[in-house]
Amino acid sequence: MHVGDQRFRRLVDEALGLVPAEFQPYLAGVPVVIEDWAPDAPLDELGVPEDDTLYGLYSGRSLTEGPPELGDLPPRITIYRGPLLEDCEDEADLRDEIATTVIHELAHHFGIGEDRLEELGWG
Repeated sequence: MHVGDQRFRRLVDEALGLVPAEFQPYLAGVPVVIEDWAPDAPLDELGVPEDDTLYGLYSGRSLTEGPPELGDLPPRITIYRGPLLEDCEDEADLRDEIATTVIHELAHHFGIGEDRLEELGWG
């Protein structure tokens, strides 16, 4: 599947628009960046099998961990374009998967872990 960079960015922005207004202030200063593929280092650190990859990654300190400490990198969400385009059949599928990925990574910013996301259907 092929989607241009600008269209892909718009789909990510649409997904960000799904976040309820009351949560938006907590996302100020959390950039959502798009990269083609996840580098090997984070995949290895997270124990992602070689035949698998990530659609997104939250990095940084979650809100539930308290204020940043000296040396902490600021929070950031990275969406990986390559695996999403490779795995999605059409734009509707891509839109849904981007929305799921964005919400999943934003949940980590709020301190929600993988197990709870699975329970909620956002795993």
